[in-house]
Amino acid sequence: MSAILKTNALESEAIYIFREVISQFDKPVLLFSGGKDSITLVRLAQKAFFPAKIPFPLLHVDTGHNFPETIEFRDRLVAELGLELIVRNVQDAIDEGKVVEESGKYSSRNSLQTTTLLDAIEEFKFDACIGGARRDEEKARAKERIFSVRDDFGQWDEKNQRPELFDILNGKIENGQNVRVFPISNWTELDVWSYIEQEQIEIPSIYFSHKRKVFLRDGMIWSHSPFVYQEEDEEIEERIVRFRTVGDMSCTAAVDSYAATIQEVVGEIRSSTISERGARIDDKRSEAAMEKRKQQGYF
Repeated sequence: MSAILKTNALESEAIYIFREVISQFDKPVLLFSGGKDSITLVRLAQKAFFPAKIPFPLLHVDTGHNFPETIEFRDRLVAELGLELIVRNVQDAIDEGKVVEESGKYSSRNSLQTTTLLDAIEEFKFDACIGGARRDEEKARAKERIFSVRDDFGQWDEKNQRPELFDILNGKIENGQNVRVFPISNWTELDVWSYIEQEQIEIPSIYFSHKRKVFLRDGMIWSHSPFVYQEEDEEIEERIVRFRTVGDMSCTAAVDSYAATIQEVVGEIRSSTISERGARIDDKRSEAAMEKRKQQGYF
């Protein structure tokens, strides 16, 4: 934190957004997945409230099918920074009959997270959920405001959003409503990685090249895992890969890569012609897959 006053425009905007959240809402929470974007949010929140601790908890909606490296990193980060972590499990919603486990070739728990998230919002009465979504990721996310209002069913209406003029953020909500907040909405994937490089932020090892057992399907590199359905004719092989984006194992594909350092990753991204969401298996279900999930309450 010795360089606390050394800022850039995107960092300054994000810090301003964090401070607006604290001034306008009673019970905010930071949605934390253990991925690079949510880790970047934690660093920005540290800067926004330094020298005090981050004044809200972290919430992880755990599908139960996460990469072990991500969970290990999550627990270590929370312990090192002395943060409050709330974990709610998709498996509980399955056991209670609230959602039905998918089966078959493209089965995933990713879409099932919505019910668990909405239940957690209701349980803790959160009125603002801070997330790491960025407008460059996907078409539906490009429609979002920085303060994005959800109705009392947790649903998003992309046709009924508030204008955000200049830096004026309107956090007024009715009873039952809540707001999703996106402090790095204007960042790109390269901005995030450049910031990680600048700040020397530690991130999970799966973002760097490593040898992994995988199989190929639909032109994508899937992780071999008990959590991922695999056909008998889909052969397991070992490849040098890394992950550009991290969901759980059933919805995140790897990419061939020898980038083993942050500097090498930044160089790789600069030359890439494919969006990082190109490695999200769940986005391939339909053109409007993300938008439909957001309408139902997904962050």
